[in-house]
Amino acid sequence: MIVSTLEYVPGKTVTAHLGIVQGSTVRAKHLGRDFLAGLKNIVGGELGAYTELLSDARAEALQRMEQQARAVGANAVLNVRFATSSVAQGAAELLAYGTAVTVD
Repeated sequence: MIVSTLEYVPGKTVTAHLGIVQGSTVRAKHLGRDFLAGLKNIVGGELGAYTELLSDARAEALQRMEQQARAVGANAVLNVRFATSSVAQGAAELLAYGTAVTVD
């Protein structure tokens, strides 16, 4: 599966447009991580636990988007974007979306 933020794949021709596909995941903060992050806010620096949490969420959202693209017969997803939103106190959704196409 080709996944790209571009609107095209260099050297390939789009042969079919199959519509928008998306994948999402909702993740909640972990109480222990939240406590440690609060301490880190005092002294500064990267919040490694949250970096890892968001990285895992992006990977899962991309995987789900690719599964949806395969289900409609795509071999590529173009113009891929990410979005986040708060869905509850302490929980956020990470969404990956793009246009499913076939290319040759």
